[in-house]
Amino acid sequence: MKDWHRIFEQNMLVPLHPQRARQPLKESTAFQCVLKWLDGPLIKQGVLDVLLDAGCHLRVSLFDVSYRHFFGRTWRSTVRPAEQLSQQPPRVIFNESLYFHTSLNHPNIVAVVEVVIEGRKRDGTLQTLSCGFGILRIFSNNPESPTSASQDKRLRLYHGTPRALLHPLLQDPIEQNKHMTLMENCSLQYTLKPHPLLEPAFHLLPENLLVSGLQQIPGLLEAHGENGDALRKPRLQKSVTWHLDDVFFTLYPSLERFEQELLELLISDHFREGDGLPDGSALDILERRLCVGVHNGLGFVQRPQVVVLVPEMAVALTRSASFNRKVGSSSKASPGNQALVLRSHLRLPEMVCHPAFAVVFQLEYAFSSPSGVGSNAALATSPSSVACMHTVRWAVWNPSLEASSGRVTLPLQGGTRPNPSRCLVYRVPPAGMSSEEVKQVESGTVQFQYSLSSEGHLDTPTGGVSSPKALRPSGKPSTSPSSPPASSRQGRAVLQDSPVGPGLSLSQLAASPRSPARCHSRRPSQQPLGSEPAPAQAGFPVEGRLSHLEVDLSHMPLVPGTCVVEQLQELPFTPMHAPIIAGTQTRSSGRKPSRASMVLLQSSGFPEILDANKQPAEAVNPADGVKFDPQKEESDRLQSNEIVLQFLAFSRVPQDGREAPWPHTVYFTFQFYRFPPTVTPRLQLVELDAAGKAGLGALSRLLVPIDKDGSCDGGSAGFQLKYLVDPGFLKPGEQRWFARYLAAQTLQIDVWDGDSLLLIGSAAVPMKHLLRQGRPAVQVSYELEVVATEYEQDTMVLSGDVTPFGSVKPIGVYTVVKGRLHLTLANVGHMCEQRGGNSSSLPPSRSRVISNDGDSRFEGGSLLTRGGPRSAKNVVQAQKLADVDSELAAMLFTHTHLGSKGPPGAGREVDAVRRRKLERMRSVRLQEARGELGCRRTSVVAQQSICAQHSRGLQVIAAYRERTKAENIARVLSLAITKEHTVYATLGTAEFFEFELRNPHNTQHTVTIEMDNPELSIVVDSQEWRYFKEAANLHTPVEEDMFHLQGGLAPRLFLRPRETAHIPFKYQTFSAGQGSAELRCEKGADAGSPGKPTTVPTKHAKVLFRGSGGKPMAVLCLTVEPQPHVVDQVFRFYHPELTFLKKAIRLPPWHTLPGVPVGTPGSEPPVHVRCSDPNVICETHSVGPGEPRDVFLKVASGPSPEIKDFFITIYTDRWLATPLQIWQVHLHSLQRVDVACVTGQWTRLSLVLRGTQAVRKVRAFTSHPQELMTDPKGVFVLPPHGVQDLHVGVRPLRAGSRFLHLNLVDVDFHQLVASWLVCLSCRLPLISKAFEIKLAAGEGQGANKRITYTNPYPTRRTFHLHSDHPDLLQFKEDSFQVEGGETYTIGLRFAPCQRAGVKEILIYINDHEDKNEETFCVKVTYQ
Repeated sequence: MKDWHRIFEQNMLVPLHPQRARQPLKESTAFQCVLKWLDGPLIKQGVLDVLLDAGCHLRVSLFDVSYRHFFGRTWRSTVRPAEQLSQQPPRVIFNESLYFHTSLNHPNIVAVVEVVIEGRKRDGTLQTLSCGFGILRIFSNNPESPTSASQDKRLRLYHGTPRALLHPLLQDPIEQNKHMTLMENCSLQYTLKPHPLLEPAFHLLPENLLVSGLQQIPGLLEAHGENGDALRKPRLQKSVTWHLDDVFFTLYPSLERFEQELLELLISDHFREGDGLPDGSALDILERRLCVGVHNGLGFVQRPQVVVLVPEMAVALTRSASFNRKVGSSSKASPGNQALVLRSHLRLPEMVCHPAFAVVFQLEYAFSSPSGVGSNAALATSPSSVACMHTVRWAVWNPSLEASSGRVTLPLQGGTRPNPSRCLVYRVPPAGMSSEEVKQVESGTVQFQYSLSSEGHLDTPTGGVSSPKALRPSGKPSTSPSSPPASSRQGRAVLQDSPVGPGLSLSQLAASPRSPARCHSRRPSQQPLGSEPAPAQAGFPVEGRLSHLEVDLSHMPLVPGTCVVEQLQELPFTPMHAPIIAGTQTRSSGRKPSRASMVLLQSSGFPEILDANKQPAEAVNPADGVKFDPQKEESDRLQSNEIVLQFLAFSRVPQDGREAPWPHTVYFTFQFYRFPPTVTPRLQLVELDAAGKAGLGALSRLLVPIDKDGSCDGGSAGFQLKYLVDPGFLKPGEQRWFARYLAAQTLQIDVWDGDSLLLIGSAAVPMKHLLRQGRPAVQVSYELEVVATEYEQDTMVLSGDVTPFGSVKPIGVYTVVKGRLHLTLANVGHMCEQRGGNSSSLPPSRSRVISNDGDSRFEGGSLLTRGGPRSAKNVVQAQKLADVDSELAAMLFTHTHLGSKGPPGAGREVDAVRRRKLERMRSVRLQEARGELGCRRTSVVAQQSICAQHSRGLQVIAAYRERTKAENIARVLSLAITKEHTVYATLGTAEFFEFELRNPHNTQHTVTIEMDNPELSIVVDSQEWRYFKEAANLHTPVEEDMFHLQGGLAPRLFLRPRETAHIPFKYQTFSAGQGSAELRCEKGADAGSPGKPTTVPTKHAKVLFRGSGGKPMAVLCLTVEPQPHVVDQVFRFYHPELTFLKKAIRLPPWHTLPGVPVGTPGSEPPVHVRCSDPNVICETHSVGPGEPRDVFLKVASGPSPEIKDFFITIYTDRWLATPLQIWQVHLHSLQRVDVACVTGQWTRLSLVLRGTQAVRKVRAFTSHPQELMTDPKGVFVLPPHGVQDLHVGVRPLRAGSRFLHLNLVDVDFHQLVASWLVCLSCRLPLISKAFEIKLAAGEGQGANKRITYTNPYPTRRTFHLHSDHPDLLQFKEDSFQVEGGETYTIGLRFAPCQRAGVKEILIYINDHEDKNEETFCVKVTYQ
């Protein structure tokens, strides 16, 4: 509290002249003034001899020339030694910056700079001398534009002191006045320019306040660097939100007595001023108001909120349920004592965790008075009466930096003490004017509950500050800050219970007693109602114009027809989405199967896993720990790993005590390592015969493959997949990556219903037990929980329960165990086959350097050959030109058939050679026939025609060769400088390599590097270059400022004669070439190899190095072989079609991420994210140390039932070299259906089905068949291009908002025809009766009870019974009939419960239409 009072008292501002304050103001403009140095002999001889330790400083004040009025606050510079003024040349260097902003855009608003010498006399007293002053013009003669010149200027100085400006003889222009005397050769060097960077901090700095850049402004962060100028580029501290509830004021001795004496004193004051009232009762209290605002010691940060207070007795009479404070909790023994209470909730989002930030409370009273009373009567437009305002009490609360919630009591203040509103405040009357009762009491208190919202982030400034001590109410224990206030939730929901608004008209609200002081320095104190407010007045309204929180008048125009234009200011904001914790929703718990389960699994005929020697693989206990030794994995002679997955059995888990329906078929989807995504075939669930005999109900369904005809495979049970990870197919050095992948990652398996195509759940299995560690083969069996993640409607709440994985599960995200999957994993080692191609491959460190010397692609021979295997003697067999060039063949064919009737150019480019040969054969045969039957003259003519044709062909060939000779020679010669290189790229990983570029000429060249692929780039940053070289273990040199970059032009490089330079390249792609195409694997089939992807096409890139003359110096041809990538986490979202999905995925704690290097505690690097889809907005924000990180997504969903797949790569290194994790996101677009219903009651709706182009046999499936039902239930025919209704009924069992899924599936081809997302909003019915029963928990017999129900109708009715807990309560009869007015006894059967506790069971009594008639609640206590 001391910090706020100190800053407040040090920064008191002198207000504007009243006439200036009444003028309309314009938009505020920020300025920066740099005072550089002072020149000239300012000090007379002998002054320095009189003063000891003399120093020189500057003072700057704002002055209004028109009204000869100083305003604002005088700014002082630091003191400099004055001895410098007696030296030659006399100069004192300051170089200090001051900042301010003002809306007084007028040429008569100036800044006065005074030069002051201070020192101590011989007797030790302080002496200050004014050595001159100058007038600094802020605005030019054009009032619309301030001074914008930023060059240095000289300010002329005058003799005397600035107080001379107050003399009436000094009229404008002051500089030309005869009484002003210039100081010769004395000036001040300065710079004045607008400073728009200060605009975001306007709310922290009052207008017309001169501050230094070195001064600490509450709400601004400290500046970076050595200069410490925090206002040059101000950075705002992050704000937090405080909530105030249960606010009430206590005035002593009582509210009635306090207000009575207040009215008497006001009437007496009016009589004393000569404005007597005709009747004392004419002055009445209209409203009691509370102004609450955040104050940083300099001014209000935002416009104070104005709310209405009401007497406590009025609240008690209204019997409001929202205000539950006891009347006697704050009252004394006097029966007439009562408080002023606030029934609404206050939210202060602009608070900052700083000792100078405080909350200011101001209690105001609005009085009615006849026209002509008070100084503000001229503001009224109504001739009858006006409303005058008086502030009676105020208080300041400085929150503790450590507290987050609690209750506080503050004393009220009054009197002439300076206050934030800068107006006179009513105080307790003197002893002669008060009664004996008033003399003995204090001035009053204000009490409230406070709580800190989780919306903001605390940004505590440096330096320890003692926490303020607030006055606590005596006789009450203080609330612990860790526990939230009891009534805070109720207080936040009572806005609708507040008063409708004041009974004052707009003309009555215009009067204000605060003139000429203003609530905020940027706003005028008064303004006539008839005039439109200036744009600068939009932020804070004029005094007396009140906006009430209860009726939300703060956004309404004050006068009908008047629009207040408000300039919105962007605040630091983080999207508040309910985050999904990465890695926790799908992380199911796995355990070792029981011995009884293993007996059944072994007897079911699953194939046995054998090693290379045909011996059973070693079984590993999944509960045992794994010691990962990378050296042991690398030294293993069995370098080929055969990963085997066996899907054995699947079982369901009862949901809410009810047995879940069994699916007939299931299938699984997952992705192992870099293999393409795998989708297994549909597997039949076959019930075990001996499952229930030995208490093995959990294991009751085996997985059996299905034949093409739909019948079960008669072979062995289970489904097996094999993945062969051979080092011959992996990149060099990738064997170590694969071992780390097995040690750190978990395999996520999605389980789907094969008939309904609905997701049952996901299971996650750790793969660390697949590390053989020198053993020939290992196998491990798991019983995995299949967990389904359910999302409720998006909520703004970010709190929740702490999960076992060290993170927080948000509200609105639930995990439900749907079943258990029995799975066996195995790793069988094999000897690695030696391949001839591997011997010629270079080591990884050498293969990253590409040289353009040595190997050449030029193999000699014809210019038209495209190259091939080079012969030993460089001899090429001659070929016809038309046979090796299709373009020449087409030209020859065109000249041969000028008169042909076929379509011109049809197929000539493709079949020209073949057609020419056929035509030649036909002409030969025709010539032979004519030679036998024709005459000699005919053969001569034919021979001449053939010769002419050949002659024309030779001419065409000669012309064609001449035209293409230069092109072909250049192409063949370019092969000599072309180098080919192959890059194996994965998603998000930067592939780094260097190209040795050598200048073969004897002259220097400036080489321009041109690339045709945007995914290939040059590493121009030397730090990034060093990072990649260290990661690749390269020892080639690194050069600083190697490339010349200019705009969007290609980078250029300077090479000396015969010089060689290493050009660093980086190839990185963020486009997902790996699709989600289904890969149907047959039983026991090999899933493929990561070294031979079949779904990703090969890419090409070309780099051309051009010399100074534009001629190519070297060519690099890159062949990019995309490789499948690892997927660490899979997210699957269901969202309405053609809308935006906005989600926040919270990263797990930094130390739990796999692959994180070991570092010091708390050393968390920044996180960067990239997305494979450019149409997806993916970003993350940097937060403070120890704060959780969220990845925000914004995705546009497509039409139903489209599925959008994309990948998110997460990096923790600065250069985005290697992704730490890769997430795959599936967005299912569904048709949305909103249903508002009541629990236990049947709600019906219809969906429109539209047929496709063919006849389909379809069936509707639901995710919650016990709550969502369809008609027709079974298979029905959907006609082509037809329209049909699907009737849907909903009977929810629990209240709340949640999602249900409805799929329409083609039963013949198992294709998804349509899909809906049913959004339920369920509420509980009105409970008419309540019962209570106590039962014994455990293996009991249950209990039978009876309740009665009376038919309220006069006729016979049929009623149906339902319960929200059918597992705990069954009815003797599900429906009954009863005559009108008769009573029926309902028999209840309560099932035993295994655990002790309390359950509330609802009994729904519905009519014949299944509409709820009554609801009974039975509270069952299991002991």
